[in-house]
Amino acid sequence: MRLKFYFPAILLLLILTSCEKEEFRNTSRVVIAIQSEPETLNPIYAFGINEGVITDHLFLYLLDLKWNATKGDVEAFPMLADKWQWNPDSTSIEIYLRKDAKWIDGKPISAYDVVYSFDIYSDKAVQSRFYGTFKNFYHFENGEVNIQKTFSVKDSFHLIINFMPDKIISLFDLAFPIVPKHVYEKIKRNEIQTAEINFNPVSSGVYKLKKWERNQYIILEANKDCFLYDEDMIKEIIFKVVPDYNSLLTQIKKGEIDFAEDIRPSDARQLGNYKNLKIVPVRGRQYDYVGWSNIDGKYFNETKKIKPHRLFGDKKVRQALSYAINRKEILDQYLLNYGSLCNSPISEIFVNEFDCSLAGFEFNPDKAKQLLEEAGWTDRNKNGVLEKNNFEFSFTLNIPSGNPLREFAATVIKNNLKQVGIETNVEKLEFGVLMDGVLNRKLDAWILAWFIPLPIDLKPYWYSDLTNTQMNFVGYQNRVADDIILNLEKKNSYNTYIELMKRFQRVISDDQPVTFLYWVDNIICYNSRIKNITIDPFGPVQRIWEWRLKN
Repeated sequence: MRLKFYFPAILLLLILTSCEKEEFRNTSRVVIAIQSEPETLNPIYAFGINEGVITDHLFLYLLDLKWNATKGDVEAFPMLADKWQWNPDSTSIEIYLRKDAKWIDGKPISAYDVVYSFDIYSDKAVQSRFYGTFKNFYHFENGEVNIQKTFSVKDSFHLIINFMPDKIISLFDLAFPIVPKHVYEKIKRNEIQTAEINFNPVSSGVYKLKKWERNQYIILEANKDCFLYDEDMIKEIIFKVVPDYNSLLTQIKKGEIDFAEDIRPSDARQLGNYKNLKIVPVRGRQYDYVGWSNIDGKYFNETKKIKPHRLFGDKKVRQALSYAINRKEILDQYLLNYGSLCNSPISEIFVNEFDCSLAGFEFNPDKAKQLLEEAGWTDRNKNGVLEKNNFEFSFTLNIPSGNPLREFAATVIKNNLKQVGIETNVEKLEFGVLMDGVLNRKLDAWILAWFIPLPIDLKPYWYSDLTNTQMNFVGYQNRVADDIILNLEKKNSYNTYIELMKRFQRVISDDQPVTFLYWVDNIICYNSRIKNITIDPFGPVQRIWEWRLKN
């Protein structure tokens, strides 16, 4: 009798599972894999990559930004802004909005929505993902935009935006998703982060939210009322949550997933053998590095004063460490050349800014030993470990757990450093614990990655003011580098700007505040039935409304 009781339930489960697979395999849909569920669909708080990708297709921007590989830069095209005109000294821009753009509730998108968006993004009480990024606008001491001085609304579709003099202004200063004033102004600003609007947005983009099944998938459907809509575009996009990597590979091979990123190099070659799959590596915006704490973190936390780190405070020591690490071995053996050696925080994709003359620190153990000896580190007791002032050169290298690349790299680095007399203990930490240690200067050394922002912004990572530049994890300080960074914030000729960028790369390369390891390719795998797809350094999932499906 028990078998009879369970049989209908099992049959129902099989039917539901089969229906779900058929739903995802629908030929008019594309399924994109994401590793974790978004926390919000509100562009104000879309801090994560997944949130950003989805909200960028739900909400329109003033401008449509595209990557130009030839120039190594981003170009702007009309979106909500139908046309614009800079004044002669680029201190203001006059914008004419499209008159056919509207929210999904039917209300038109107006200049008042634009002003409100910048107001709310810069509001300290809101704490948006863009807070603190409006330094080129007229603003108050707390970073909030001075609306009266910045904006002049001529009518519902015509406005002027004013900028502070002597600032370097670009179209990136306007690259923010516009939100609906008539919806958000009904919510107290300190309550927006927990409001229902985060999960059921009143959007404007070429796609709109159809269904959100928690911890499983988000379905977007084409918004026929958007001026970007086209009859040939893909009608539904499914963002499917697939946290397990092995499951991801299985679903790609079975055709249940149409698009995935962060494919491991060893799997890329195998997937490339499938006739229905294409592999595309995207290079140039993420690099791995070994962070060396340049300062004594404990002393700084207690006194807010600077004392060089006992091991890594000496530039010669950091240079020696970089010479001792065989970066190319990691690049060749694990990354399988899906990447390139990194010599500074400026990638070769930035054609004009990149300093190709930098030689970098090629693997040279003898040079490393020489520099260590010059810095006073010798193996006096002949135990195989260098010492100085009766203190042995021994430290812990922290890496995030569950990251095969970092584990492989740490093993290579440990063996490399042992050859020059340095004892390294590798410790794996959960990512949250690792970041807490880095942010609060509790760790001596670690392996992490940086993702380069567009436009390039050096100050948060390398400026000496450690109180206001919290992403300067290693505590790097150099007056020459500071002067360059501050000069980059001034209005300069283009040639001066390029020279400053190259000078900075030479300074940072010489100082080696971190060991720059390698640029890591983001390996994309997608089904060949997807056509007209754009994959470049601006982002792997972008402009989905231009994608088409092969008949």
